[in-house]
Amino acid sequence: MSDFHSLPGTVEAGAQSSGFFVDKGIRRILGIDPGLASTGWGVIDFKANRYRLVKYGVVETGADEPHGQRLTAIYNRLVAVIEEFRPDECGMETLYFAKNATSAMAVAEARGVVTLALAQHCIPLFEYTPNTIKQSVTGSVKADKKLVQNYVKLILGLEAVPKPDHAADALAVAITRLHFN
Repeated sequence: MSDFHSLPGTVEAGAQSSGFFVDKGIRRILGIDPGLASTGWGVIDFKANRYRLVKYGVVETGADEPHGQRLTAIYNRLVAVIEEFRPDECGMETLYFAKNATSAMAVAEARGVVTLALAQHCIPLFEYTPNTIKQSVTGSVKADKKLVQNYVKLILGLEAVPKPDHAADALAVAITRLHFN
């Protein structure tokens, strides 16, 4: 995989037959930021107190699509991510209840299909509140979204903040999972 960056001090990405890449001591974590319009996902590896970004992205669905098709798209695309990257465990942001009940219901349904996909693949799921994620990544529950994303960039050794925002948020959840185990 050409966009797969090795950790400092590890073998180069092309030399996957030894070292970091096949060692069983690697934890592969999938982070999920659920939503009906945009479900962010991010995969990171962790070994010996070092992080390595594997890949991230967003499953987007259109408001003009039938509701069932949107949920099916989230499910199918997430299953493809699971099957490609084979995570050991997953962290997901808990549902944040806003004033808009319709929006909360849509997010809850997206969370449901995410949970189903993970359960069908026997991937343990751990859930974290937004404040827990902020605290874990930045050290402060008062951190704003931009600060959390900058810390994701710093922790993963990236040149830029991952875009779109939902993908960066998913990576923050994956980092939180590592900090809590």
